[in-house]
Amino acid sequence: MFASSIRSTRMTKAHKVSIAGIAAAGAAAVSLSLVPQSATAETKAAPAAPVVFEAAAGKPTTLQLDSQKTAIETQVQEAVKADAKVKSEAESKAKLDAAAKKAAAETAVKERAAEQTTASRTVAARTVAAPTAVTYPNNLDGWIREALAIMKKEGIPGTYEGLHRNIMRESSGNPRAINNWDINAQNGVPSKGLLQVIQPTFNAYHVDGTPFDLYHPVANIVAAANYAADRYGSIDNVFGAY
Repeated sequence: MFASSIRSTRMTKAHKVSIAGIAAAGAAAVSLSLVPQSATAETKAAPAAPVVFEAAAGKPTTLQLDSQKTAIETQVQEAVKADAKVKSEAESKAKLDAAAKKAAAETAVKERAAEQTTASRTVAARTVAAPTAVTYPNNLDGWIREALAIMKKEGIPGTYEGLHRNIMRESSGNPRAINNWDINAQNGVPSKGLLQVIQPTFNAYHVDGTPFDLYHPVANIVAAANYAADRYGSIDNVFGAY
């Protein structure tokens, strides 16, 4: 019984050794099957069992996957950075373009405002330079007032009252009045017009800007006042024939 038990134990150990041998042989077979057919006999004979076991365990494949994953992640990060850079540059360009457009619009508004201001000033200047022409009625009052405006401009003294008083004495306000009986008429140069001026006197004291016509009421008044200023200091100082 005891010997039988020992034998049974030895058989078991033998079996274990056999199993180990078979496992080693199997591993060797697997190693040979993993080596490419084009490899040399010398390479097949190399003690590559540990590497083969690692390959079988998947370790080289994991390293390759990790390496590929790292490379892909790096590429993705670089792509994201490049895309962000492109977007940032586009946004910066858009901001610069918007700022340029805004500045151009503001400049255009200022230029239009300046042009309008200049135009307004030009119109205002023209308005000041060209005042509305004053019109006078075609009667004795209007003739005297127009004559006074010209006299003021030319520096000839005289007042409305002085002119009106002398006109009423000389012609009663008739611009076509003529004296055909006094000494001037006898000498061939009768007195004519509102202030009874003879032609030589009118010719000598005519004021530019008035018609060269002895019968013209305004021209007659201004020439007579100019003559009276030269002889008497002013038409206001004349109270009789002059």
